[in-house]
Amino acid sequence: MKSIWVVDDDHSIRFVLEKALAREGLPVRSFSNARDMLAALDDDSPQVLVSDIRMPGGSGLELLAKVKARLPALPVIIMTAYSDLDSAVSAFQGGAFEYLPKPFDLPRAVELIRRAQEESQREAGEQEAAAQVPEMLGQAPAMQDVFRAIGRLSQSNVTVMITGESGSGKELVARALHKHSPRGEGPFVAINTAAIPKDLLESELFGHERGAFTGAQASRRGRFEQADGGTLFLDEIGDMPFELQTRLLRVLSDGQFYRVGGHSPMRSNVRVIAATHQNLEDRVRQGVFREDLFHRLNVIRLRLPPLRERREDVPSLARHFLQRSATELGVEPKRLSDAALTVLTNFDFPGNVRQLENICHWLSVMAPSQVVEPKDLPDEVQPGYVPAPSTTAMTSTPVAQPSAAAPAPAAAPASTSSGEGWLADMAADARARLAAGETDVWDALTKKFEAQLILTALDITRGRRIEAAQKLGIGRNTITRKIQELGLDV
Repeated sequence: MKSIWVVDDDHSIRFVLEKALAREGLPVRSFSNARDMLAALDDDSPQVLVSDIRMPGGSGLELLAKVKARLPALPVIIMTAYSDLDSAVSAFQGGAFEYLPKPFDLPRAVELIRRAQEESQREAGEQEAAAQVPEMLGQAPAMQDVFRAIGRLSQSNVTVMITGESGSGKELVARALHKHSPRGEGPFVAINTAAIPKDLLESELFGHERGAFTGAQASRRGRFEQADGGTLFLDEIGDMPFELQTRLLRVLSDGQFYRVGGHSPMRSNVRVIAATHQNLEDRVRQGVFREDLFHRLNVIRLRLPPLRERREDVPSLARHFLQRSATELGVEPKRLSDAALTVLTNFDFPGNVRQLENICHWLSVMAPSQVVEPKDLPDEVQPGYVPAPSTTAMTSTPVAQPSAAAPAPAAAPASTSSGEGWLADMAADARARLAAGETDVWDALTKKFEAQLILTALDITRGRRIEAAQKLGIGRNTITRKIQELGLDV
């Protein structure tokens, strides 16, 4: 078992934590300064790092940035005095797992370290399981063409553009290209350029210097630096803001860039793989995508077919997803009858492979018997099914039907005067609370709203917090903190 590392210049703090963790049977290793701890990383690594925020010779925030650059998945707990809570906010922004205010309650500190340890073990288990799963499945001629292309490109560093519909597995192709390339031992860093707010995307890509903007209390490496020596996967590149496209073109041209707020040029040896579900030629004609960047990215184009063009792969994919869901849930895998398999094979899957995966997980939970018959399949795949008109109503219970991966059209804002929609329900709730004289209406309704968003995202991602946070557009530490604050039983 890896150790819990504690970094604090206060001997009494180190002593207390050492004894408390030892009583819990947890190995611990202590350091009086950040320098010694960083040197120890050359030979070993912790399972959890607990660090003070203020130490001679280097702050905990600086240590956090350096550790995260080397071990991005390591849970880091920052200890801080009550007067340092503003710094604790910066710690969360820098990727801290949690902060521990001083003076702390010892049982609470041990419980927090236990939780960080469980998170570390869970992520390690997911990575190990992912390593054992076949990269991609497919016997269809269209997929065999993709596999052959990956093989031909395996020893090349050429830029690749992957096109395909949402949910078709573009990131899997990018990971395969990376794994089988000369850079396979280097990092694979993925970023969805459509999922990050425009104002933050530049910092995400290129990093920032301390003081570059409000809240930037420590320097931060961007994705280009993180991917040095490896591969950077730019998903949904067609949605990148136009002004950032110029900066990206410069990096692709000469490998040089500047951090936000920086004055010294940085260099990064990165292979770029881009992906999009959009027609970039149309985006160029519309004037929202640079033509020179298009040609720079479009060196080799690899088209990933939608699932409806490879129907013969549905049976093997369904068996794989049912087996995986059963393993995750700790149950016996469900089996599709021939008739049920025929229904699935004839379905067009607008959400592609991701939608099939969601359906298989739904069946693992909801199907009444071990053998799945056509009547047990969700409504959306039944022949002749017509979806009900879309609504903006927010329910208080998890959605019973699996979700398609295809993006839904934006719904029109609900009118509070029409008496329909979740906004009207919220207005009625607020009106009743205000009429009753409640004084915490804002907090109460905000908590209900946040809780419903988090529960829905966790339902879709089968409890995977990191993926749920990504889908919601918030940080991993934010979702963890919110779950605690809201008292969610997840």
